[in-house]
Amino acid sequence: MLLEELLPQFDVRASYSTRIAASPERVYASVRSANFDHWGLMRALFVLRGLPGLLVTGASWSHIRARGERRPVRLSDVLDRGFSLLGERPGEEMVLGTVGRFWLLRGEVRPVSPEGFQQAGEPGTARAAWNFAVRPGPGGRTMLTTETRVLCADAVTRRRFRLYWAAIGPFSGLIRREMLAAIRAAAEKS
Repeated sequence: MLLEELLPQFDVRASYSTRIAASPERVYASVRSANFDHWGLMRALFVLRGLPGLLVTGASWSHIRARGERRPVRLSDVLDRGFSLLGERPGEEMVLGTVGRFWLLRGEVRPVSPEGFQQAGEPGTARAAWNFAVRPGPGGRTMLTTETRVLCADAVTRRRFRLYWAAIGPFSGLIRREMLAAIRAAAEKS
C-alpha cells in the first residue's frame, strides 16, 4: 500500500471501508468526481470547526455563512484547503497529506510536496496522510477503503494532538463515512 510507504509509523490511525456495486475503475473515478457533501454533514462539521476561530479572529457571521453555502465539495476542494496529492497508483490508490498544527483554533495546515512530507518533523507539528484505496471484491463488487494516519513530531505535540483527536476524531469518522457513501452513490449511479 502506498500509504504504508509514505507514513509507516503513526500515532493515530482510523480506517473505514465500504463495498460498492461497481467496477474498480468506476469507483476510482468517483473518488475524484463525487460530491463529498451530498447530505450536508461535511459542510456543517466544517462550519462548526470554524466557530472557535470566529471568536478569536472576530470574523463576521456572514463570512461563516458564505463558507457554509451549499455547493458540491469534491476532492479538488480538499486539495485547495491545505492538502497535497502525495502519491498515486492510478486506479488503485491515492494518498493526500498535509503538515500542520491541526489542534490550533485556526487549524494551521500547509500543503507539502511528497519529498517535504517525508522530511517534515519540525517540533510542534504533525504529519497527516489520508488515502483512498480500491480493491476488486467478490461478486463484481469493489472494496473502497479510506485510512487516516497522523504522526506527531514530538511528545508535547502528541499530547496536544491526542486531546484534539479525542474531541474531533468521532466527527472525522463521520466525514469519512459520508465521503464513502457519496462515492458509493456516485459509482453505483454511473
